[in-house]
Amino acid sequence: MPDKPTDNAFPRPLVILAVGLPVLLAIAVGVIGLLSGPADEAERELQARREQEISAARRTGPLPLPPVSAPGSASPECRAVLDGLPAELTSNSEKLARRQIAEPAPAATVAWGSPKVDPVVLRCGLDRPNELTRTSPLLIVGGVTWLEIAEPGVSTWVAVDRPVYVVLTIPQDAGTGPLQEVSATVARALPPRVPDLTGTPPGQGPPHSIPPTPTR
Repeated sequence: MPDKPTDNAFPRPLVILAVGLPVLLAIAVGVIGLLSGPADEAERELQARREQEISAARRTGPLPLPPVSAPGSASPECRAVLDGLPAELTSNSEKLARRQIAEPAPAATVAWGSPKVDPVVLRCGLDRPNELTRTSPLLIVGGVTWLEIAEPGVSTWVAVDRPVYVVLTIPQDAGTGPLQEVSATVARALPPRVPDLTGTPPGQGPPHSIPPTPTR
């Protein structure tokens, strides 16, 4: 029997909105052009300019991000993660600098990007993802256990074995650099815990800390 979703649904659409929405808008512009019949040269140029504006909006200037439920965002654990994050991330050998986030900026949120690359967004302290179940395929990177939630054009990775949930949204063409570098930060900043695969309420069930390895 599949695990029953909890009330704290993982706000996946909101997490990926800043990365995915511009892509969907660009697709919509193209679809509208196709449905309207053959376009003359002026219409095609207007469509191209709109697509360029959409691309520029998501890659330059303050990055608008919607708020999401993040009950752990003010925790010492999130502060430790944020303080340890690098100023730049590497994406396919290109350095991605920190992006300014438009006000009101969500708490415990950091973004990186460049005029050539869609933004990489990290959020800390989010709710437990409903996608995390006993059968979830998990990937260990740099000693951190991640759950991948894939959407068209982007992947959202959730660190599920730490005291707080760290969520990293990456364009699918950004390479493995951002995930590897953020994994190193999370591994240094936070102690490991057994992933909560059943949504057990706090204070119930077995403790979630990993027991020490026997010496003999």
